[in-house]
Amino acid sequence: MTDLAATPALLAQPAMPTAADLAKRAKIREAAEQFEAQFLSVMLQPMFEGTEPDGMFSGGAGETMFRSLMTEAMGKQMTKAGGIGLADTVQREILKLQGLE
Repeated sequence: MTDLAATPALLAQPAMPTAADLAKRAKIREAAEQFEAQFLSVMLQPMFEGTEPDGMFSGGAGETMFRSLMTEAMGKQMTKAGGIGLADTVQREILKLQGLE
């Protein structure tokens, strides 16, 4: 015989997430991190606008040409290292829109 007082508590427990839910959450997290990396890349680009590649240790014309790739890589590394918290916020909002909270 089951305890009737425990029954509402059992009903209130959230269901275990399915494999499809976990896969969707992983894709949402990945998209949020990509968004944060792109955002950081765009925010870093003005930092290099006033600099000219000159001197003995500069990259010359190639440095200027590949600067956007460098800022993109910096944004990805910053996100991988923890970022600025933007990915967490974006992920939370996407989950709300998908009804997965």
